Amino acid sequence: MKISTKGRYALRMMLDIAQHSEEKPVSVKEIAARQEVSDKYLEQIISLLNGAGYVRSIRGPQGGYLLRKKPEEYTVGMILRLTEGTLSPVPCVEEDAIPCDREAGCVTVKLWRKLNNAISDVVDHVTLADLLEWDENGKDPESL
Repeated sequence: MKISTKGRYALRMMLDIAQHSEEKPVSVKEIAARQEVSDKYLEQIISLLNGAGYVRSIRGPQGGYLLRKKPEEYTVGMILRLTEGTLSPVPCVEEDAIPCDREAGCVTVKLWRKLNNAISDVVDHVTLADLLEWDENGKDPESL
């Protein structure tokens, strides 16, 4: 499984907004400059995040974006599934997978389920607040 640039940038964008929106809304241009990413590409991603209700836009010269919820209410999994669709390593273990004729005799499906559960366990239990804490305190997530 490989996370696309869209997924990685969406996560970075949400994290940037969480870090910098306490005083005022954050503009896409500010995020683009800090993250060293094209603002045109981030405009596409912010549209997706806004459409999903993850951020809200504030219009005007001092406008920009704010999170709709607290950072602890957004998991990495929520953000990545919005951009990636699925995080499953193979189609047969996706949530709405069509049953496979070979499943009963397929030993590898057990491996794929185990891998899928491990991925979900990590991304569904790490929040933006956790990432902020790791960044602020220099914590090593491996030690948690």
